[in-house]
Formats: sequence, C-alpha cells, structure tokens
Amino acid sequence: MKKNKIDSVCIIDDDLIYQFLAKEEIEYTNMVNKIMFFSNGAKAIQFLTQTLDSNDPALLPDLIFLDINMPVMDGWEFLEAYTTLKPNLGKIITIYVVSSSTDVRDFDRARAISEVSDYIIKPVSGNQLEKIFSRFL
Repeated sequence: MKKNKIDSVCIIDDDLIYQFLAKEEIEYTNMVNKIMFFSNGAKAIQFLTQTLDSNDPALLPDLIFLDINMPVMDGWEFLEAYTTLKPNLGKIITIYVVSSSTDVRDFDRARAISEVSDYIIKPVSGNQLEKIFSRFL
C-alpha cells in the first residue's frame, strides 16, 4: 500500500531563516507529518544515537536535508558519523545535501558519498520538494 504522507523530515542547518522558509515550503506541500530541526550535525547525531538506543526506528526521519557549512559539526562530519551509525539504525534514511555552495568540489564530494541521494542548491523551491516527496512516496 502506498503512503500518502511522509512520516518525518529532518532539516540540519544552522540558518534560522532557512529553517523557517524550509518549514513553510514543506508544510505547504501537505506531504509531511512531522518536521525536525537541528542547528548542527552533532545535535542530529546525538538524536540519532538516542533513537537507536530506544530501539524504535519509527522515531527516525525518513528524509534528511543536510547543510554542509555549520558550526560544531558540519555536514561532511555528520555524514562521516552517520555512515558508522547507519548499519544499526534499522531504517533507510534518504539524505539530500542542501547548500548555498556552488563549488564543484562540494558537489563532487557529495556525489562520491553513497549515503547522499542528491546535492541541491539553496533555496529549495516548493516544486523541488514536491518532486522529492513524490519520488519518496
């Protein structure tokens, strides 16, 4: 049976304005039940680890939109830590790198990481989100 809504989406980004705009765009699609926000990769890894300890994969996000330039733990460091957690999560999580960087080195680096589904340049439009969500559903 095909789902009509994504259970949860996670935004990992330190930019509060981007978080607000992404929340508005995601809510406008009416395709997501829950949106989680983390201001850096360390907080997101901490959440994933705690969720792993709770042994309830349903609490994990279905999709992650990950910024690469953040304080404390950037997106690259998050992906490195995520790769070690991934085998124990019990759920497939789709990750999109979302960045304002147009540097081809960042694009190539993201594409070389198997956990990354795609690299999206900010800002993400409602149409882009709808396409991503539709593919996921």
